[in-house]
Amino acid sequence: MDSRPALPPHLRLLSPRLPPLCPARCRRGQISRLLSALPSPSPSPTPHSRSQQQRASTASLEHAPGPSSLEQQQQQRPRGGPALAAEVARLAAARERLRAARSLDDKLRALDAEPHVAGFFSEATRGGVMGVLKPREVYLLKCLVAAGQDHVLGMELDWAGGSYERHRNGGGGGGSALREALYSLAGLVGKWSSEGVVGDQATSGEMELLRQLLKFLGDIEEFYDCIGGIIGYQIMALELLSASKSKESKHRHSKDKFVDFHVPSGVNLLEDTEYASQAALWGIEGLPELGEIYPIGGAGDRLGLVDSDTGESLPAALLPYCGRSLLEGLIRDLQAREFLHFKIFGKQCITPVAIMTSSAKNNHAHIIEICERLQWFGRGRENFRLFEQPLVPVVNAEDGKWLISKSLIPVGKPGGHGAIWKLACDRGIFQWLYRHGRKGATVRQVSNVVAATDLTLMALAGIGLRHNKKLGFASCERRPGATEGVNVLIEKENSDGLWTYGITCIEYTEFEKYGIPEPTAINGSLQANYPANTNILYVDLQAVEEVGSCKNASSLPGIVLNLKKSVSYVDHLGFECSAAGGRLECTMQNIADNFVNMYSYRCSKGIESELDTFIVYNERKRVTSSAKRKLKSEDKSLHQTPEGSLLDILRNAHDLLSSCRIEVPKVKDNNEYLRSGLPFLIFLHPALGPFWDIIKQKFVGGSISKGSELQIEVAEFLWKNVELDGSLIIVADNIMGSTKRNTHGEQILHYGARSGRCKLQNVKIVNEGINWGSPSNVYWKHDVERSESLKIILHGNAEFEAKDVLLKGNNMFEVPDGHRMCLIQDKAGFAVKLDPISNESMDSGTWYWQYRVDGAQVKLNIVDL
Repeated sequence: MDSRPALPPHLRLLSPRLPPLCPARCRRGQISRLLSALPSPSPSPTPHSRSQQQRASTASLEHAPGPSSLEQQQQQRPRGGPALAAEVARLAAARERLRAARSLDDKLRALDAEPHVAGFFSEATRGGVMGVLKPREVYLLKCLVAAGQDHVLGMELDWAGGSYERHRNGGGGGGSALREALYSLAGLVGKWSSEGVVGDQATSGEMELLRQLLKFLGDIEEFYDCIGGIIGYQIMALELLSASKSKESKHRHSKDKFVDFHVPSGVNLLEDTEYASQAALWGIEGLPELGEIYPIGGAGDRLGLVDSDTGESLPAALLPYCGRSLLEGLIRDLQAREFLHFKIFGKQCITPVAIMTSSAKNNHAHIIEICERLQWFGRGRENFRLFEQPLVPVVNAEDGKWLISKSLIPVGKPGGHGAIWKLACDRGIFQWLYRHGRKGATVRQVSNVVAATDLTLMALAGIGLRHNKKLGFASCERRPGATEGVNVLIEKENSDGLWTYGITCIEYTEFEKYGIPEPTAINGSLQANYPANTNILYVDLQAVEEVGSCKNASSLPGIVLNLKKSVSYVDHLGFECSAAGGRLECTMQNIADNFVNMYSYRCSKGIESELDTFIVYNERKRVTSSAKRKLKSEDKSLHQTPEGSLLDILRNAHDLLSSCRIEVPKVKDNNEYLRSGLPFLIFLHPALGPFWDIIKQKFVGGSISKGSELQIEVAEFLWKNVELDGSLIIVADNIMGSTKRNTHGEQILHYGARSGRCKLQNVKIVNEGINWGSPSNVYWKHDVERSESLKIILHGNAEFEAKDVLLKGNNMFEVPDGHRMCLIQDKAGFAVKLDPISNESMDSGTWYWQYRVDGAQVKLNIVDL
């Protein structure tokens, strides 16, 4: 007969007879009523949002100090130095014992020998929750405790057996009035539970929380297996925390005799235009050998994006930017390159896309929802692979303890985009890309809205493919004060007298350590200072797979503990908190550290061309401009906001169209638009090029007046001597081609087939356009109020042509599928003529742009049928 004291209903988590897990829909409201009444053992600081209110201690209830013991607690808390070093040594010894264990049983015995584990778990729990868990799950919990994070489990759940009764009977010691009050509250909740109010729901809810914790721990143990799993994660976090507290900067290359950084030389695409065009052509020609990789698992906390209907926090990939989500923008840019490949080489090419997501803000589910809603962008489900990045624990900047929202719920954040290489190996992404015949890949982040502008991305990939490089960076000048890393040429002499060289990245958090200066306010050239790291990469797949699959810390490149930003999370009472802390973050670009070249002698200037790594340059607004943070009322800069990145898009539009002999208002400095309207709005579909030299052949002459709006969503387009004063919007159903159903029933986009087409020649357009004074206008969303506009809508393979006409006022021309509409000048102004397209021209249209390669250039001419 079991002699253990009966547990109150709200603590029946320890009962061997467990109820079924609570479905997800009942967890939030029903469970939080019970758990939020219990004290949270988080070592979290006071939230900023409640800085003027008193807070009860969020330490474990058994260890919660009374007012008189606060000073003693502060003295006992490890503060770096010997205390952290001793903890690292203890954990390192535990890790070695686990590595020596051959089986799971051996590992469990090794953990049971740990004083932390033996002191927390007791014989009394073997018939409770520990008795119903699988051995692997027990192992994960014991690793957590061995790592010194037992506060995550929460003492109110009575993991040690009978502690609830001991406290009620005065066995807890100390007798804090707060502690007694909280235990009385717990007893009251137990009474409510025994009367059938919330008992069963709470028990199943607590088990569900435990299952979530086990999933969290399992992901950490698996992903960080190369450094020792949960315990290895804590070791590395404490080592980096200790180094951050040390006055003496610890150089990561301290074992080398000599280390120096240089500004790396590379092709300047803005100056060497002939080579830039050739390299971009190599990239377009090599598109069938390229994959696309998107790390979009970041939480995007600084954007503050929420669902207006539900209030749910949303990830950055869902930001509605210029009429579509940021994720849709990435695919739109990719399809423009595939369309160009089709127009030049006459072959359909669908690039496989690998997307690293995360569970932060339900990121993974949201990305899948977008892809399914848009029918996988007409590319087929088999051309996508989504793999979920694990969340990692956030450690307190003071002592390395994990921050928690409440018992069983550690604060978890994505562990940096550098997780992508190892995770891609673990999830078979490289093998999948090889099956698609891919050799290399381009990598870009979702928040950089200009990364595919002109030819930078394809020139980068073209050089990488052509010269068998392992990794390439697209770079530009740095912006003073920007929180961005730099690219450097590193030169080292090791202890054996060998010299190594490579182009790599130094993150902005490491600038002080390595003596990286701020750039001057005015740069003499693009390469006058260390250039900006933009996280636009070309990678050789076999090279990065080799690093990602290695069984040591090298598979986690550029790992850092970033303590420079406060960590936001929601506490057990639902309040927004901000704490000094950080988590281990890997940086994907620092995989370059593994691709250095070694020489037996010191090399002279110009070594870059021989290296496995390389760099290309372009002007900043064609390379990087990000929508990473929400503009606040007190802000004095638009940097990294959607508003600021829109201005760079408009600057690019100005530069492009001005070179086409089109008069366009100049875009002034950002400060001019901090609280005022814009000079114009121009949005051109990238399939019009995407290379500017191609777009220049489709746009010739004319003008765009201040305050005008131009949106063109069709690839087969001609603008010749058009004067626009107002709004012109051209939208085609079939921008680059049409879809056909494949054998799996999926709609697949076929480039060039039944495309919409539009010609405007010697046309003057005058209307009221955008109501710039409307308070509801959100320009970066392209959500504006219009007084008047000219709108042309092309359904299916519809065509529209206007020549020698004045179009004044509010007009809409909607052309049905299979028809051609022409506007012809007459005495009344213009006449509309609508004719069916002949059967012979249904697929090809009555005209099309013919693309041909002439040296390093792509030349266009119109073919009329």
